[in-house]
Amino acid sequence: MADDNDLKIDDKSKGNKKIIIIAVILILMLVGAGAAFFFLSGDDRAPSDNVESMTESVDRSVTETAYYVAMPRPFVFNIIGLKRERLVQIKVQLMVRGSDNQELAKTNVPLIESTLLQVFSATTEQQLATYEGKELLRSDSLASVNEILIKYTGKGVVEKILFSGFVMQ
Repeated sequence: MADDNDLKIDDKSKGNKKIIIIAVILILMLVGAGAAFFFLSGDDRAPSDNVESMTESVDRSVTETAYYVAMPRPFVFNIIGLKRERLVQIKVQLMVRGSDNQELAKTNVPLIESTLLQVFSATTEQQLATYEGKELLRSDSLASVNEILIKYTGKGVVEKILFSGFVMQ
């Protein structure tokens, strides 16, 4: 028969093994969490070139109130797809800063609509099918609208172009 002392020694070694295993698992989890934090926490600073180019074309003060100018009707246009023509409808709102810029944008809605329709109709089905393509369309639209406003009014007042509705059939 086995002594009580032998049984107690086996119990302690099993308990020590459990503690070691738990400690190793906790260390691995902490190392994994640290590695995940390191790799997933990106640099929050914006590239200075992009910020400078955007602020050059738009005359605004970030401290002013944001106003949204809705285009009076959605843009509806055809694009040529791979297999057939596609019908696209985009509802647009312009974000501007300050009531003076809001009035300037409202006054020039026909000029803005014409410019946006020109940019939109130059897109392709492949471009509009991806998120990146839609973002490129949005940035091209912003650049074109501010360029035309600067040409005719002396001020590029649109800070952001928002697609509040987007349908492609």
